[in-house]
Parts: sequence; C-alpha cells; structure tokens
Amino acid sequence: MKRLLTALALTGMALTPVLAQDFDNLPDPIEDVNKVVDNTPDSIALALTSRPAPGSTRKGQNPVLFLIGNSTMRNGTKGNGSNGQWGWGYYANKYFDEKQITVENQGLGGMSTRTFYTDLWPAVRQALKPGDWVIVSIGHNDNGEFFDQKRARAVIPGVNPDTCYIGFNQRTQRQDTVYSYGTYLRHYISEIRAKGANPILMSLTPRDARDEKTGKIVRKPQTEWAAYVAAIEGVPFVDLNELSGSVLDSYSSWKQHYHFLGDKIHTSKFGAELNAYCAAKGIWESHNPQLKPLKEKMANVECPVYQADRTGGKPVVFFTGDSTVKNADKEDDGMWGWASQAQTIFDESKITLVNAARAGRSTRSFVREGLWDKVYNSLQPGDFVTIQFGHNDICPITDQKARGVIPGTKDTLHVFHLDNGIYEVVYSFGWYLKKMIDDVREKGATPILVSLTPRNEWPGGKIERRDGSYGKWYREVVQETGVEFVDMHNISADFLDRKFASKLPDDKEKAKEKVAAIKEKAGKYFKKDHTHASKLGAQMNAQSFAKGLRQNGSELAKYLKK
Repeated sequence: MKRLLTALALTGMALTPVLAQDFDNLPDPIEDVNKVVDNTPDSIALALTSRPAPGSTRKGQNPVLFLIGNSTMRNGTKGNGSNGQWGWGYYANKYFDEKQITVENQGLGGMSTRTFYTDLWPAVRQALKPGDWVIVSIGHNDNGEFFDQKRARAVIPGVNPDTCYIGFNQRTQRQDTVYSYGTYLRHYISEIRAKGANPILMSLTPRDARDEKTGKIVRKPQTEWAAYVAAIEGVPFVDLNELSGSVLDSYSSWKQHYHFLGDKIHTSKFGAELNAYCAAKGIWESHNPQLKPLKEKMANVECPVYQADRTGGKPVVFFTGDSTVKNADKEDDGMWGWASQAQTIFDESKITLVNAARAGRSTRSFVREGLWDKVYNSLQPGDFVTIQFGHNDICPITDQKARGVIPGTKDTLHVFHLDNGIYEVVYSFGWYLKKMIDDVREKGATPILVSLTPRNEWPGGKIERRDGSYGKWYREVVQETGVEFVDMHNISADFLDRKFASKLPDDKEKAKEKVAAIKEKAGKYFKKDHTHASKLGAQMNAQSFAKGLRQNGSELAKYLKK
C-alpha cells in the first residue's frame, strides 16, 4: 500500500495503542542499520513473563519508580546477564531506599519509543498510581524502516507535533500511523500526569564511538529532542547521554571499550553500573524542585571513599591485596599482613598509609565487591597504589566464593553461570591487574605492581618459586603496561633461602625429613599454614618491599625511613 506523508494537528489527540502482538511468532533476531542485534535472543513472550508485572513490586502504599526503555536498560530475554550484557536498570535500585520506593525495570530489548508505547505501555499505564515516578529513556531503536515486516519500530526524527506517516504495518497486519520522537514523548508525559504520577525524561545511554574531530564520545541527537520536549512540557530532564559520555571521555580507549560488550551499544556490567550511577547522580544533583520528593527517597549516591590524612599536602599510599597484605593484624602471635607493618619502613610524617586490602580476595572479587572502587574514588594526583594479588586467584571460578579468574594475561573473558545462579563475566588474571593499573593512572596516581609473597614450601631444599605462573604473568603485565614492579616474591624468597636452604641427601626418606626440618625452622616467618605470615614474616615482607623500591629508584622510595 502506498505510504503517505501527511501533516496533522495532533494537539489534544490521543494515540491509540494497538493490542499486544503474538510475540512468539516474531522472526529470529536481526541486525539493525547500526549492525546491532537489539532483540531478545529467545522469544519475546518469555521475556514478557520474565519482566515483573507492572506494579507488582509495590510495597503497601509506597510509590514505584517505573523505568521505560530498551536493551540498554534491560538486556536479554531475562535481563540476567546470561549473554554477558547488562542494562543499567538492573542496578538502578541501588540508589533508592527500598523501604520508601521500589524500582521496577520495565525496559525490554528491541523496543523503540513507538513499539514500547503501542505494545508495552498500556499495561504500565494501567498500573500507575498517584505519586509514582516514571523515567522515560528510550530511542536507540527508533531508526530503520517504518513498516518493515520484522520490526516496524522506526519513528519520525525530531519533535514536530504536526507530522505523521501513514501506511500498512506488515508486522501488525493493519493500517498504522507513525509520529515523531517528540510526539511519543509528549504522550508518555500526558498519560503519566493523567494518572497523578510524575514523568522524568532522560537522554539515551552513550555508544562506544568517538567523534573523529573532537575525540569525544558521540552525543546522540535524541538528547536535544528530549531536552526540548521536557522544557516545553515542564518535565524534569536528566542528560544521561552527557553524564555518562563525559565520564567515558575521561577514560582510556581500552577502558572505554570494556564498558561495552558484543557491540557498540550494549553495556557490560561495568557500563551498566556507570549508567545507573550517572542516572542517579543526574537526579540527585538536579535543581528542579519537582524532583525533591524523589530525592528524599534516594540513597548511596555519594561514592564511598577512604578518609585519609592529607595534612600539608601529604600523598597517600593505598595497599591493595589479600590476607598476605592485611590479616587480623592484632595478636603478636597471630597472622599478619605485611602492610600492617608499613609504618616500620615509611616515614608517616611525609606520607599517609591506608591498608585497603581484604583477606580472602582475588583480583576478581576485590573488583566485584566494590573494594577497588573505594580506592579508585579516593585517589588524588600524587598518590600511590600497591597492587598485589594471586594467592586466591587460580581456584574454582563458579563456587560460592566466586573468586577464581582465567589464568594468563590476555584480554580474554567468559560468561560463567555461578553456583548461586548468577551470571558473571570473568576475565583473566592479567586483565584485572591491567584494569587496576589503568584506573590508578587515570587519577594521576602511581600504580606499583607487587608479586605475591612466597609460601613455606621447600621443594629440593630451596623455597618454592612460582615464577612459571604468577611470576610470568606479572612480567607480561609489566611489559605490556610499563608499570613499576616490586618482585617481593623473589626478594623475600632470596632472604629465606639464605637463612634456611639446604642441599638434600640422596635418600628420599632422609630428604623428606630434611625438608620438614627446614619448614619448621622457617615457620617462625609463617603462621598456621604455608601462606600466611607471622608478625616477623610480615615485617620481613615489608622490608622486601622497601628494598624493591630502592632498587627501582622509585618515587615512593623518597618516603621511606632513612
């Protein structure tokens, strides 16, 4: 049927939503004009049952914050990260007090401003109650053919309320009218207000693409359109595209890229968390008085930081790692981490010491649990960060502790289904180290990679050296990044060898007895097992660190005691 472009006066005219379609009959996922597959990989019917029924998360008379968007807000059939991609709506609830408001992610992959309005919006609209809030952030899928058989989701670019496009919709098999992007936003707004709820317009998440002229992340044109509609309609506007884009601008290209996964639109967990934080920050920092009631229900918007003494401009050295860096650090006859003894080597009148390590952690769990973010948030130019992991990294990946990593240093990753039912993208040991190094440099601070402490194992009468695994990986990271490296593993091992190494007799039984005797003598530097240090061992490792700094001619060595 011939398509006709007409001009209609739409003021006061309601858009008539079509009935929900038989989504099980939708064709297989396809690429859009940006070469991106933005559709649920299984059936949309399954996705619809996986999304919460609109309004079902409401607690008593508390309001609900509804999120309206596409796969950048809620990715995959179940939105559970099984494809390694996450939408930011999954993390939005982190910034709201669940005792006062619930956050309900109604986004769905493949939706445009138009198709969400016609197919999914009616149920959400019906669930709205006075005092609810609705964030509308959608538009990535608004281009393409108006009435193609597989999608039929495109809208007219811009905000003109007097344009529409009439034709036969092959997907719905009925006559259809397409309106401008701005018109759809206006109707979301009017219908939200009609229910006594509060609309918020939010620009789109940024793409993994930089402008060739400016070198900055490309800003989407929908930003201007949404801002215009928000101004005309008197609706709060949050420029998520700019907020997240400006943060990505400050990243290295390597870091920018890993905030996306699979293509240039869909985000990894890192990207989804960034967008969720920027969305919350945009609301929190807005001066629009309409948002005051919502801001009163927010939480955790301020980033956690270490309160470090910077009197007189003193720099801070942050120690990161596992129990070999920070342990119980209390009883003289207990287990100690070497950074607890950092005051024995550093002049604290010149530098502040912050031990941010945590027992039992690997590179992966240290990052996942937000322990690294707290260090990252605290960094200022001129600071130092020691990075020392390994004892807990090469272990089961999917078990309850969820701390194992992929051996090696290549930028490899894999989606694992953990024993607790959660999906997680796991990277290589070297990747996590490179992430930390890159993060520190981004803040104008100095990263120092430190090899893991030696264990009380004596094969062949000499202390165990793990240079074929961790040692090799450390050096590959050093070669790739140029990071300063203190080889505590071998410095401490050399010290222990000088004190306890011995040639073993040929007789196997006697050799076994000799090794046991060596372990017993060296045991005063260890506590309870072959890995954890005694207080004496912690002091020894701290001295090894100081020796390594001096050998390197390190900038940090200037703060050592004379």
